[in-house]
Amino acid sequence: MAHLLEAVKTWVQNFIPGGVGGYAAIFFLMVLESACIPIPSEVTMPVGGLLASQGKLSLPLVILDGTAANLAGSLISYYVGRGGGRALLLRYGRYVLIKPHDVERADEWFARYGPPAVFFSRMLPVLRTFISLPAGVARMDLRRFSILTVLGCLPWVTALAVAGYFLGQHWDRVLTYTRPLEYLVLVGVVAGAAVWLVRRRKASRAAV
Repeated sequence: MAHLLEAVKTWVQNFIPGGVGGYAAIFFLMVLESACIPIPSEVTMPVGGLLASQGKLSLPLVILDGTAANLAGSLISYYVGRGGGRALLLRYGRYVLIKPHDVERADEWFARYGPPAVFFSRMLPVLRTFISLPAGVARMDLRRFSILTVLGCLPWVTALAVAGYFLGQHWDRVLTYTRPLEYLVLVGVVAGAAVWLVRRRKASRAAV
């Protein structure tokens, strides 16, 4: 895992040039992350901040660029969940113990808790990448989803870019703070999925 992260760090740092091409590269990488392709923003945005500290990019534009890219990528994932993702769950969900009424319950859950979930997950590793899919499946109001995505992404993107700006060549120290949080979130997600699976299997056996 450490070698993979080092490879990603090196690739991202070499992929983002200065000037207009730098903004395009940041936008592209951040769209990929928000569209559920694991290019960590914890690498992309600090590198953008580093280039801003060297005068090759503008820090405010790097932040706006990353935020706009987050919204664009999140909308892609949202529509995947709303269209194909929902249809797949309804058709094939039973093979992974997801029934149609579970999708309906997801709709109800997002109607009640979706806004804070979308907002706060944007500031958490892992969750920020994938929250758009269930929001789309639950057909969360698009306007609300977009506003909360921007409001949630902005602090995260800003913090990473500013950290890279002030840390300079030591921008990768950002990862020493975000990695433990990522592991904690992963443990929580795995534990939650395990509890859900056990309960679902018990309910299925009881119904037989």
